[in-house]
Amino acid sequence: MDVYKIKGGKPLQGTIKVSGAKNSAVALIPASILADSPVTIEGLPEISDVLTLQALLEDIGGKVEFSDGKMTIDPSEMIAMPLPNGNVKKLRASYYMMGAMLGRFKHAVIGLPGGCHLGPRPIDQHIKGFEALGAKVTNEHGAIYLRADELKGAKVYLDVVSVGATINIMLAAVLATGQTIIENAAKEPEIIDVATLLTNMGANIKGAGTNVIRIDGVKKLHGTKHTIIPDRIEAGTFMIMAAAAGNGITIDNVIPFHVEALTAKLREMGVEVEEREEQIFIPKTKNLMAVDVKTLVYPGFPTDLQQPFSVLLTQATGSAVISDTIYSARFKQIDELRRMNADGKVEGSSVLLSGPTPLESATVRASDLRAGAALVIAGLIAEGETEIQEIIHIERGYSNLIEKLKGIGADIRKETISEKASISE
Repeated sequence: MDVYKIKGGKPLQGTIKVSGAKNSAVALIPASILADSPVTIEGLPEISDVLTLQALLEDIGGKVEFSDGKMTIDPSEMIAMPLPNGNVKKLRASYYMMGAMLGRFKHAVIGLPGGCHLGPRPIDQHIKGFEALGAKVTNEHGAIYLRADELKGAKVYLDVVSVGATINIMLAAVLATGQTIIENAAKEPEIIDVATLLTNMGANIKGAGTNVIRIDGVKKLHGTKHTIIPDRIEAGTFMIMAAAAGNGITIDNVIPFHVEALTAKLREMGVEVEEREEQIFIPKTKNLMAVDVKTLVYPGFPTDLQQPFSVLLTQATGSAVISDTIYSARFKQIDELRRMNADGKVEGSSVLLSGPTPLESATVRASDLRAGAALVIAGLIAEGETEIQEIIHIERGYSNLIEKLKGIGADIRKETISEKASISE
């Protein structure tokens, strides 16, 4: 079993670069299925989710080359091969294969998606959109079967704002006949990124980034080249780390506008945040004040950052409440932080934190991607050597993390230990 071992308390200083957006990458790669000629995507993060999607494209006949963050996909010989299990189970975003394959082939068989366990995350809004476009959707033997004689544009109102459903319906609708209107659409930057790729492929999409997206179907899409946007969640993770353990850190390759909600909360806590054109600088922070946080859909405070942010609040003076309105069960990091002397208690869909508390090294487990990121930050703060297990979750979303952290002075390494050394539940 691979683990991270971190000796905390080291001065972190210098420049750390943000990779391409994971949440864009996992949609951009399936979107290439819709083209009739090669698609090149540059700036992709080198993470396990990207490699899993590469394997899925190859499973259905795609020719894929990937190196140094550049992926070229030739979809010309792809077929509607069923994908009931295997790689589909490794990440939740495999559901984008549904919209892309339905859009191109008018039928698909996709296993129920995997990924982090964050409580109920139904795909009913995705299915609602597919059915509105004319597809018949059934769940047979643990796989989703999608079938359509023809896809026709329709008006779809999302009952809840969903990034996944918004993108999936876009993928299915770009080659449909007529106009599709998605109302109550999500507004995340990743949606704009996917719409930009599709538009460069020949799609007709208006309103991406607003709550109403209009798509006029076209007969075919062609290949193109596209550069992915920076990962705003990785940028936010590094900003929180800089505030918690930094001695002056520059975060490079970031769009400051995309992290405004976090910037506002950091400033409220007493953190100086200096915004530059494609960088953010955070000097050493001496006195942190507790603040309450409520996660909301974009442009609100991201649910993906509440777990790392909870670590920062353990170092702040006063009591704070984090409420997660997106994923109510997303507080598995708290039990692990308590192993490290944090004062935190989960109550329903909120967590109560009091500080400041000196964190102590411990052996902890990453239950999911962002909880893992939180534990890395905690390890960088804590006295002694912290061991983080189940790092497979972390490596799903953070590219070259050890190298990046070592570059600013962190004492972190990856080791293989015996399974017997695993901590008990």
